[in-house]
Amino acid sequence: MKTRVSAHAKKLVLGSVLVFAFADAAFAAVRTVALSVPGMSCEVCPITVRKALEKVPGVSRVTVSFRKKEAVVTFDDARTRIEALEDATFEAGYESTVKALAQEGQAR
Repeated sequence: MKTRVSAHAKKLVLGSVLVFAFADAAFAAVRTVALSVPGMSCEVCPITVRKALEKVPGVSRVTVSFRKKEAVVTFDDARTRIEALEDATFEAGYESTVKALAQEGQAR
């Protein structure tokens, strides 16, 4: 037995599927976090920390300051978590902790 589905019903089903498929993206935000990296002891350390953080999926910008002993990371929170950033620095040999988190576009 064949059943006919109207074109309108098909559009409603397709629309619902698309809404659920992209719901996470709608709530994603670009965030910026400052990580304290006190273990940096030489001028080459920031390069290692920067490279490790740049490999994390979702990271779009990294600035590391040897003088301040910090890394400022801009990332897509739908693609990565702060814990992944901390893990990346740890795997590179530098423990890090969160100093501050701000919404992109706000004063840092």
